Amino acid sequence: MPTETIQAPTKTQTRTAVDVRDVRKVYHRDAQEITVLDGISLQVPEGEFLALMGPSGSGKTTLLNLIAGIDRPTSGSVMVNGTDVARLSETALAKWRSHNVGFIFQFYNLIPVLTAEQNVELPLLLTPLSRKQRRDRALTALRVVGLADRSQHYPRQLSGGQEQRVAIARAIVTDPALIVADEPTGDLDARSAEEILELIATLNRDFNKTIIMVTHDPRAASRAHTERFLEKGILAPHGDDPGIRPAGTR
Repeated sequence: MPTETIQAPTKTQTRTAVDVRDVRKVYHRDAQEITVLDGISLQVPEGEFLALMGPSGSGKTTLLNLIAGIDRPTSGSVMVNGTDVARLSETALAKWRSHNVGFIFQFYNLIPVLTAEQNVELPLLLTPLSRKQRRDRALTALRVVGLADRSQHYPRQLSGGQEQRVAIARAIVTDPALIVADEPTGDLDARSAEEILELIATLNRDFNKTIIMVTHDPRAASRAHTERFLEKGILAPHGDDPGIRPAGTR
């Protein structure tokens, strides 16, 4: 994206943004083997808004972390926009994440001693952009989320909904193709949650961002195009998944 603006892209032929193939994730605790994901396969088209649902401990966040390159699978492949993220070195993976994935967390993860603008600017510090270019991008991202007038406020001076908006601005400031959101409304009241969900939907609709959102809240999931259900490390097949629905239906 240009340094000064975040622009809505031109629609092109749909490609597969995320292609997860036969992924297993196993942890070891002493002599015990814990299988968190057991043979997961999932394809997410470019520009999709997908909600991953399931009970606590079902593997939702683990799958999200594998897609985002935060963790690596025990076996299987995770392709994101043509890159097998599981095969990248740690250095290459960190660089890939900084350019390709935006993260939205339940508890915002803002740094208290930094202003909203400085928090949003953080992902740009490892880029070759000048200070002015970084500031311009941060302010543009804050405008997109409706908080340009709060750029010099600290997290303690913002409401929970405003803090999450700053976190979303930070997630989009590098103009990533993929946004992953882990319970983005879990710490918000109903009104703020609805505002955040509308903002996420706008990023998908108007900016064609591919969004994968983990949630346990059916109201949040209903804003997505598609819902998939995880339980005990297994993704329910399309035909057997009561949560699967076409876009725009309920």
